[in-house]
Amino acid sequence: MHIDDIDYVLPEGLIAQIPIEPRDAARLLVDQGSGTPLHRKMTDIGEFLEPDDVLVVNNTRVIPARLRLHRATGGAVEVLLLEPIGADRGEWEALVRPGGKLRVGEVLFADDGESILEIGQRTVSGDTFVVSMLVEDLASMLARRGEIPLPPYITTPLADRERYQTVYSRHPGSAAAPTAGLHFTQQLIRQLGDNGVQMVTVDLTVGLDTFAPISATDPLDHRIHTEAYSVPVETLERCQAARRVIAVGTTATRALESAASSGRMHGRTNLFITPGYDWKLVDLMLTNFHLPKTSLLLMIDSFIGARWRLLYEHAIEHKYRFLSFGDAMLLDRHAR
Repeated sequence: MHIDDIDYVLPEGLIAQIPIEPRDAARLLVDQGSGTPLHRKMTDIGEFLEPDDVLVVNNTRVIPARLRLHRATGGAVEVLLLEPIGADRGEWEALVRPGGKLRVGEVLFADDGESILEIGQRTVSGDTFVVSMLVEDLASMLARRGEIPLPPYITTPLADRERYQTVYSRHPGSAAAPTAGLHFTQQLIRQLGDNGVQMVTVDLTVGLDTFAPISATDPLDHRIHTEAYSVPVETLERCQAARRVIAVGTTATRALESAASSGRMHGRTNLFITPGYDWKLVDLMLTNFHLPKTSLLLMIDSFIGARWRLLYEHAIEHKYRFLSFGDAMLLDRHAR
């Protein structure tokens, strides 16, 4: 492959800056294989789901992981906590900017002088640091001082933190939201359940590398990131017995396919889904529109082939909203 195979021109004006209200008012582009895609709204998704279908969601929760701190000399430093290292949550992998002049052992402070964390060594990648937290109650500190880490392409402040959380989020830990799930309301979930659609959960900790552009000329040479995941045995069994499995988002997809491919229900996954991948469980995927040149587009290419480009062109022509707060599409890998 060549990087141009997963590139397209994204008009800046189509990047959604604020979440739509209500959540399920988002537009839904429905894949019809070689036919013209259908234009619907999320409230209509039940038209395309049937009794005994299983809907799989990622119930991870975004933590307010962005901290604005300063050095003893007064210089401002922004820290984004990515993932705890070890079980005690005392050490974290973190993005630190600017990080060039920071010394190992240097302490960073809040505006009121509270010592927040100590800088450790750079990680193997060289892009992030290991930091040691100096506060006794990390959750309380993040609630008071942390900010929700919106993607850099969203420049409008978020009025309500909960709008970057799914309504079913349960397990704190992610640095980004599983954004396809943002379109669900409790009412929509109840309606689907009343129609015989089962909803089950997985947990995959979403890291920023999920959205990072691929720099390799051949995207198959990309070094895929790893993410922590957990798939309950009951979830896997229901999926295996289901008529169809509908994954809500690429993160739920990766968790399911990781468990099915490896036989491990939890751990860290480095599964890199690219064209030619042998799909095990997922039949339909609900997903937002993704950035060019990302591993997420490689997954979409693997799922429905080159027609993803026609769907994206159609969405751009009809002014769909793109990326995290944007609209969604329902993809069917069996459609022809």
